[in-house]
Amino acid sequence: MLRTFKIGGIHPPENKLSAGKNIRPLAIPKQVVIPLAQHIGAPAQAAVKKGDIVKTGTLIGKAGGFVSANIHSSVSGKVNKIDNTIDSSGYKRPAIYIDVEGDEWEESIDRSDKLIKECALSPKEIIDKITEAGIVGMGGATFPTQVKLMPPPGNKAELLIINAAECEPYLTSDHSLMMEKGEEIMVGVSILMKAIEVGRAIIGIEINKPDAIAYLSSLAKGFGGINVMPLKSRYPQGGEKQLIDAVIRRQVKSGTLPISVGAVVQNVGTAFAVYEAVQKNKPLIERVVTVTGKSVSDPSNLLVRIGTPISDLIDAAGGIPEDTGKIIGGGPMMGKALASTDVSVTKGSSGILILTAKEATRKPMYDCIRCAKCVNVCPMGLNPTLLMDATDFQDWDLAEKNNIADCIECGSCSYTCPANRVLLDYIRLGKGKVMGIIRARKS
Repeated sequence: MLRTFKIGGIHPPENKLSAGKNIRPLAIPKQVVIPLAQHIGAPAQAAVKKGDIVKTGTLIGKAGGFVSANIHSSVSGKVNKIDNTIDSSGYKRPAIYIDVEGDEWEESIDRSDKLIKECALSPKEIIDKITEAGIVGMGGATFPTQVKLMPPPGNKAELLIINAAECEPYLTSDHSLMMEKGEEIMVGVSILMKAIEVGRAIIGIEINKPDAIAYLSSLAKGFGGINVMPLKSRYPQGGEKQLIDAVIRRQVKSGTLPISVGAVVQNVGTAFAVYEAVQKNKPLIERVVTVTGKSVSDPSNLLVRIGTPISDLIDAAGGIPEDTGKIIGGGPMMGKALASTDVSVTKGSSGILILTAKEATRKPMYDCIRCAKCVNVCPMGLNPTLLMDATDFQDWDLAEKNNIADCIECGSCSYTCPANRVLLDYIRLGKGKVMGIIRARKS
């Protein structure tokens, strides 16, 4: 029997319209806008000024703290200005504007296609390279990778889990990467194993990607300690705690990290980025992005430079359909509506989903009918309707006592609600308020 996580979950229509499409490099734009906050934690601090000449791969932003990440230029050219830009959430954030002139790369970057399998570096040297390259979680969370590789005192990693579930409907960027860069991913996994000093890694892939399961399983025979585990298709299996439950049957308790059960979880795209950083000296300057939707004429998986306007990606997939109602950054479950198509691609941009006007229209909301469907599908074992009410009445003590901070914002509750209640909208608002109260109390 295929494994999956034990608590909650749903199986929405997969709509993997771009599955099987080869990765297509996107042309470099005339200008890139590279935000200094592309990761969880402190924003990077600008390391260049207006008028500076940069190459592809030049460091332009230094990590602003322990939980932060370096930022590198994805193009060569001249720094036009350092100014605010609108990010995917609609807020103004500092960014570096670079006018593109050619495509001259830093000489230290190995641009050849030759696979480099052996890595003679020590764990510390590997982590240092990952830190320098600005690698973050590529599944969307964008947590700085080096932090995950340095467990707190008293914690020891037992195994590495690679998240290749890609459970979000529509998205296929990870799937396409596995099929085209499988060998590099396997080397990246072995490098991550060495960094955290473990002898075992498990790659969890949902069964709706049988070609990726077969391909990586065949490659794993040449790499000691790496196994591929097929998983039942179930959303949100890509959540860290859900994936750990599915793969090793261990429960991460409320308020604790995966390392508390001996696991370190990394996305499959992160494993590829680690390969490029450690073996090729290549910082994180580009990524694969899925552009998709039922009315999109050419659903695609595009290799895109960081800082490229999202409008360029949409044009490459056939343009904005006439019946467009909403453009989502990410997938339909956890993604967020974009304020503008001028928003830049960042390290966490896994997909662009274009919804039709009919799909984007919210149905009328009715009173809760106490059916408990939201409770049954919550993968964190929470009571979403209670948390919505607590937020509505601003009862922050009640929200905190009922673990609103544990919500992973997967949207399963809103998806399954027969009364069309916007549960996640309220919970997300309440979670932000409660976490602010908790931080203030600790300080």
